[in-house]
Amino acid sequence: MPARPHLSELSRRERQIMDIIYLLGRATVVEVMEHLPAELGNSTVRKQLNILEEKGFLRHEKRKNSNVYLPTIRAESAGSSAMKHLLETFFQGSVSRAFVTMVDVMGGRLNDQDREKIARLIEESREGGR
Repeated sequence: MPARPHLSELSRRERQIMDIIYLLGRATVVEVMEHLPAELGNSTVRKQLNILEEKGFLRHEKRKNSNVYLPTIRAESAGSSAMKHLLETFFQGSVSRAFVTMVDVMGGRLNDQDREKIARLIEESREGGR
């Protein structure tokens, strides 16, 4: 069985494409092109999608006259991997620094559900549950 691909292996452009596909859930070449920040030709985007498929990040399904690309790694798993990378790279592994930054970026807004979940996680951590 081949090793599972790691999102940290992606180039900047590959990451942009994967972000688009995660955002949309699935996408054609044209849909990816519409969401990219820079104009790229159809053949360039198609090549990038093929590379991502070869690396194991995407698969495709045939729909009428085009391919529809889907991620092979669930969004939740990708999010966990990305968060671990962010923690290690930008916050030296400090959960509190990352949390403060996230709350700051959101303008200090936390809904009741988020506050309750955070409080519950802290309490579980105190009790040794995590």
